[in-house]
Amino acid sequence: MILAYDDSGAGDPVLLLHAGVADRRMWDPLVPILSHTFRVIRPDLRGFGDSAQPGVEYADADDLDVLLDSLGVGSASVVGSSYGGRVAMELATAHPGRVSSLVLLCPAFRGLQPSEEDAEALETYAAQEGRLLGSGDLDAAVELTVATWVGPEADPEVRDLVAAMQRHAYDVQLAAERQDPPPSARRIDVDPSALTVDTLVVSGGQDLGHFRAIARHLAEEVPGAEHVELDWAGHLPSLERPDAVLALLLDVLRDDPAVHAP
Repeated sequence: MILAYDDSGAGDPVLLLHAGVADRRMWDPLVPILSHTFRVIRPDLRGFGDSAQPGVEYADADDLDVLLDSLGVGSASVVGSSYGGRVAMELATAHPGRVSSLVLLCPAFRGLQPSEEDAEALETYAAQEGRLLGSGDLDAAVELTVATWVGPEADPEVRDLVAAMQRHAYDVQLAAERQDPPPSARRIDVDPSALTVDTLVVSGGQDLGHFRAIARHLAEEVPGAEHVELDWAGHLPSLERPDAVLALLLDVLRDDPAVHAP
């Protein structure tokens, strides 16, 4: 299966991987400038945006390997937001030749147990979301998602966009679960100490505690990784202050040695 994607610009390839509450539209504010310097590829992962979710076993990392191959791209700098950050690390694990560098924006990661306080917050959110989805109240589930994951710097238009992206994802994924058989995601475990590419981990000072802890953990475990915390950011900094994240990405991707400051 070839994922839905946009491919713009020319130069060294950059692969943008969206968050789990979004789709490739989350990168709209960044792509026009990035594509002046880089070839920017931004897919919709399965079950998001325009990418279907058929009832088969799959791995996001394998889908990205197939996509890059179809585009004639050997390796790319990979920027992943939240769930997209986890997928970026899975790609670097399963297909290491595809990844030349990593920028992880508030990444998800399975390999760190949350503290008791953080676990309670995550479980409360998951229980509320599950209850709303189970009752068919998708609008309320979307409101909960936006309130949980979009930081205080986001303007109303960004909140509306996240709501639209999440609502579409719910529609696609809930329909996919009714298939016989339903889709089955193959798990790829990531060992941060085995990641061998230049890595920048970005965290948000207003994000949930577990994601701040993940960023610190990855910065300690990935060899040579650097960590930048943006004190103003929630969980989706590239949507909350796109200009600030764009400046950071341009400097990182151009390999500016003076870049790593908030």
